[in-house]
Amino acid sequence: MSGRDLRTFITTHRTSDIDNLVVRMKNGLFSQKYKPVDYKQLHALTEEKKKASANIQLKVKKVEQASKTNKEQMLLKQHHQIWWQEHKRLSENRHNVETEIQTFLDEGSLECELLLDMSDFAHKLSKELVIYQTNTVDPVWQLREDLKCRLSEMQCYPSQKSCMEYEFIPVKVLEQVDFVKEQQKTILELLNQEKLALEQELEDCKNKVLIYSFEEKTGLFHEVPSQLLALECPYPDLKSSVLNEFHKFADEYWSKLQEIDQQLNIISRNFGWSEEDHWVYQTVINQYPSDLQSRRTLYLDMLQRHLPHKSRHDLVAHEKAWDQYHFARNQRRALILNWAQARKAFLLKAVMTIAEACAAHETEVMLANNRRKQQEICADLKGKVLQWRAHQEETARLEAAVAVRSKEKEDEREKIQKEKEMIQRAEEKEKVRIYWAEKQRKWQEMEEKDLHRLAELKKLMIEQATKDKERVKFRQELLEKRLMERKELSLQEAHEKEERERRLEALRQQVAIVAEIDPARMMADTVASKAKMGIGTEEECVLQRPLFTLCTYSEEQIISDPRVRVELALREAGLHKSLYAKEILPKIPPLKLPRRDMESTVFKM
Repeated sequence: MSGRDLRTFITTHRTSDIDNLVVRMKNGLFSQKYKPVDYKQLHALTEEKKKASANIQLKVKKVEQASKTNKEQMLLKQHHQIWWQEHKRLSENRHNVETEIQTFLDEGSLECELLLDMSDFAHKLSKELVIYQTNTVDPVWQLREDLKCRLSEMQCYPSQKSCMEYEFIPVKVLEQVDFVKEQQKTILELLNQEKLALEQELEDCKNKVLIYSFEEKTGLFHEVPSQLLALECPYPDLKSSVLNEFHKFADEYWSKLQEIDQQLNIISRNFGWSEEDHWVYQTVINQYPSDLQSRRTLYLDMLQRHLPHKSRHDLVAHEKAWDQYHFARNQRRALILNWAQARKAFLLKAVMTIAEACAAHETEVMLANNRRKQQEICADLKGKVLQWRAHQEETARLEAAVAVRSKEKEDEREKIQKEKEMIQRAEEKEKVRIYWAEKQRKWQEMEEKDLHRLAELKKLMIEQATKDKERVKFRQELLEKRLMERKELSLQEAHEKEERERRLEALRQQVAIVAEIDPARMMADTVASKAKMGIGTEEECVLQRPLFTLCTYSEEQIISDPRVRVELALREAGLHKSLYAKEILPKIPPLKLPRRDMESTVFKM
């Protein structure tokens, strides 16, 4: 049904059509212009549409399930790859550490008795491991192989005689298996108890080390360095002020460290997770490198697999708390490094200050000694100075006379030199004046050229602006003309469309179905069936002539359609049922586009 067919269902009331409506209502179902509704066919179409919709929905569900499965498999593949990388790295680290420990024990066992004892203990543990494997693991594997062998023999010889021949009694075998299970369970419980005892012992040692490290840390911050105490300062006030400044400096860093430790304790108390869950969280997070793409998605998925009793909200909250804890730990580490650097700088500055004070004190002592020696020397040299002064006065008189004569000669020479300089300066001033006059002339010429060029450019810009205005005006008129032409063209198309609709409506009225009810014709044979039975045909028929005239497409026309060629190529490649084919085939246009009046518009209204 097309959009134009909907107009036949619209009833418009006119005063001139009242008689026609009355006639139609009287005729009812027997009217020649109306056909009876086939409800069975409509129900069948409805059922087909429902089935098609159910099939499409089932396909959508299958696609969603396949997408979910593919996503899960992709995540598992990524987890597997990262797990193998982490396993390889840990294996290499373990091998390197074991090699370093063994090398250290081998090299130091000859010198240190403790390392020799450790080597003996490691050798003893390896022997115990071999004995344990021989006494517990090997019998289990032997029993397993024996059971496999007997089962294979039973499958080969299923008769009762063969069972009696091999003396295979299932009850005794089950009792033996249960006995082995009980032994293994007892051994595993003992090993678990030993493991818990060792973990508790290690935890106690860790607490002792932490307490010792806390005391050592407190002493590190508040203990005055021995280098500072060993310094000798001639000024006691200066040394006491330096010590007070160090205590104040250490108290500031200690208060900051206490604040960070308090934050760490608060964050660790707010975790609310067990040690095992927290260990699993840390282990999973450390497996994924920080530069990995989609790292957070991967480790959250792995955490949900390892910790199914924790929701995603709990994991995200714990992740946020752990980031805060890690940030506080980094702050604490940076603060300790800053404290070490600042302490070192303070010690260096204090040593330099005290060294400067010692140098100043030594300088004062040296000056006092020098002053005393100078006074003694002055007393001895006083007489010599008086004698030397008399000789100097006589020498000064003679030198003064010689200096007066030399001064007169020098004044005369300077006067001549000044006259020469005045003449030379006058010549240089004249040259400078000529140079500046020439330069002023050149500047004036350049300014005139620039003004002339500026006037020409302004004239050109005015002409260009006039041309631009004319061009804009022309473009505006041209645009208005095009708009008017488009408007006239649209009006003409609308008029032609209305005229075409009117002609089509008249044509529909001419070809409307006005067939009458003819039961005899409906039950009679058709021309085609008579032709098949040979009724009414000519006696001499041409065998080469086709029996019926077919109005269809030739093979060349069908093959020339690009849709058929693409479908054949996809079918040959085995891709005609893939999602790519379903997506690309509806987008390929036909060789000749259909007419516009043949396109359905029922879904566009």
